[in-house]
Amino acid sequence: MALERTARRRPGKSNFGVKRGAWIFLLPAAAIYLFVVLWPSIQGAGFALTDWNGLNPVKNFIGFDNFVKLFNDQKALTSVWHTLVIAVTITVVQNLVGLLLALGVNTRIKSRNVLRVVLFAPAIITPVATGYLWQNLLGQKGAVNEFLGFLGLPPHTWLGDSNTAIWAICVVIVWQFAGYSMVIFLANLQGISQEVIEASKMDGAGPIRRFWSIIRPELAPSITINLMLSIIGGLKIFDQVWVMTGGGPGGSTETMSTFLYKNAFQFGDFAYGIAIAVVLTVLVAIISAGQFALLGRQNKGD
Repeated sequence: MALERTARRRPGKSNFGVKRGAWIFLLPAAAIYLFVVLWPSIQGAGFALTDWNGLNPVKNFIGFDNFVKLFNDQKALTSVWHTLVIAVTITVVQNLVGLLLALGVNTRIKSRNVLRVVLFAPAIITPVATGYLWQNLLGQKGAVNEFLGFLGLPPHTWLGDSNTAIWAICVVIVWQFAGYSMVIFLANLQGISQEVIEASKMDGAGPIRRFWSIIRPELAPSITINLMLSIIGGLKIFDQVWVMTGGGPGGSTETMSTFLYKNAFQFGDFAYGIAIAVVLTVLVAIISAGQFALLGRQNKGD
């Protein structure tokens, strides 16, 4: 009996020892993260409650005045709307394109390996370089307008027209990162049992039926990852917008990130810029958490 009691205790003690060892190894990384990321972020967020201009050592406490100003600022509210438009558009279109590309290169075509490399290549280009590249391509005398002229169509100022500038930016971002989404979907597709798919073919299931009933449920992990990455990336987008339009024309492409940058570093209202950053952080956290919870519930349902 004593031996049995001892044997029953050992697994618990062993698990406790493993967990304690894991925490010991985790502590150095957690301490670095605390002092390098968390503490500066909390300290920086505190500046949003002051009138600090970024240079003057004197910081006067003004409470939530910067946040009140933010929610009464029409330009700030417009930038929030533009940010949401870009984020939603990118999330939907980028993942649809990425999924279609993944399904295409997951076939047995001979050039599939070359196509995978070519389609993923834009994702490794820096966003700033991408912005300058497409700024020239979409210019008045750029390649896009030259091609339209070749087809007998009139040229268009894609980035100078407030009706098309934001959509042009969305197209550029999708062009750059659709290959990134493709790779994530492709990794998931290659883990799906081919025997099940072949069996469904023998049962008479068509391509759409096979995708919806067999492939789609198996893609739940990659769908969750891609949607999370897309929505977070879209909400904090800055580089391409700043390089291509600078938030113009007439503020038609102003996002929270560009609005933050202008107020903090161009207008010298650093505390107001930090307040915008805090609101952006909270917005990203709320939307990401909601999306994760919704997708998690749907995955359990499937």
